[in-house]
Amino acid sequence: MELCTAAARELGAFLRARREQTRPEDLGLEPGPRRRVEGLRREEVAALAGLSTDYYQRLEQGRNTRPSDAVLDSISDALDLDDTERDHIARLARAARRPAPRARRSPDRLPASARMLLDATSLPAFVVSQHLDVLAWNRLAAELLGDPANTPVAERNALLMLFRDDAELRFADCEAMAKDYIGMLRAAIARDPEHPRAVEVVGSLSVRSPQFRRLWARHDVRDRINGRKTIRHPRIGDIDIEWDAYSVPRTYNASMILITPQPGNEDRLSLLGSLTADTPARPSRRGKNMST
Repeated sequence: MELCTAAARELGAFLRARREQTRPEDLGLEPGPRRRVEGLRREEVAALAGLSTDYYQRLEQGRNTRPSDAVLDSISDALDLDDTERDHIARLARAARRPAPRARRSPDRLPASARMLLDATSLPAFVVSQHLDVLAWNRLAAELLGDPANTPVAERNALLMLFRDDAELRFADCEAMAKDYIGMLRAAIARDPEHPRAVEVVGSLSVRSPQFRRLWARHDVRDRINGRKTIRHPRIGDIDIEWDAYSVPRTYNASMILITPQPGNEDRLSLLGSLTADTPARPSRRGKNMST
């Protein structure tokens, strides 16, 4: 399969998902008494974007259509897409317009400075690749979230670990976390729709989890994740935290996720640190290098 075909199909699936999730009343349209679907019809999107229904239908079907920037802007306005979603379809459209050389893929490696920062910070932190493989972590992150070293390397992926049967014992709202991670993986797929690791992770989760299949079908996308979560620590109890993702310099789209306590939870995080003070360091705190 050509990369441009995969990108066109991904673009079409994204547009269809956004159309089906947009209600007519959200755009000031009358729902109408005979409407059989909650979302917009193709002809409504086409009319709002100033396109023919046939052209828009070919776009959703991924049928060798190469939309211009002007067309993408019109569709984005019609569907009221946000900036992240607009960037997402622009990346997919660029790949769909022209055959591209095989994407350059090299192993995920972190600069020494990133590993030093993980060890130096007094906060839980870990690094994930663009496909959410856990590349490195510090002791506090291992204590708070569960030690990735206890997970086989092939499964040492933030999304794969989140859909394990025991994840709800650690995370109060697994679905909210899953939406963030899935959105990040969607963004990575726009850059390289046929990357083997993306195919492997999505395929594995699609087989094992109906919940993942439902969330994946929404085609939500995130350029960055941040927000508030509650972690259920087995010895300390609930810890309310905030997390933010930061790009790691000199890598290919790796992100460092830094966790800070919400107000009133500082003592709990300090107690977490005391649990790790006498814990010997693991000989390795990184995932296997995987191709990007």
